[in-house]
Amino acid sequence: KAARAQRVAYYEYIASAPAPGISIIQDLDGADVGFGAFWGEVQSTVHKALGLQGVVTDGCIRDIPQWAPGFQALAGSIAPSHAHVHLDNFGKEVRVAGMLVRSGDLIHADRHGAVVIPEAVAAKIPAACDLLARKEAAILDEARKPGFTIAKLREALQKQDEIH
Repeated sequence: KAARAQRVAYYEYIASAPAPGISIIQDLDGADVGFGAFWGEVQSTVHKALGLQGVVTDGCIRDIPQWAPGFQALAGSIAPSHAHVHLDNFGKEVRVAGMLVRSGDLIHADRHGAVVIPEAVAAKIPAACDLLARKEAAILDEARKPGFTIAKLREALQKQDEIH
């Protein structure tokens, strides 16, 4: 009964967070990390219904074809098995695949991984992305043309340096 009460408290915590959100879950099984899955059809469905868009975990996931539609995951592995999973705690600091995360942190996650974004720089990200895209375009546009040479690469690099 204590484990169920803790699980319900966790779901209440998830439901009270600003949406959309993601769950960051650290697998504490040490050498056996990823041995059994907490995340599958049921957890993806429950978490999506509570306003989450996905999970980042160093543990494993399962039941992928049955997941809640659109619920996303970055996981350490895929495994066929449930496990005797229990919550150790929630709302605390965790470390997942080397990423230190605190409750309420702003996270960017995509198919390539996840990163904590300091709130102090969050507003600067769109401009930084635009600058990077324009600088990369100077190289990519030339490299994609027939007859690309080292001389054209040098010119593109010079053009890139002039973009601010």
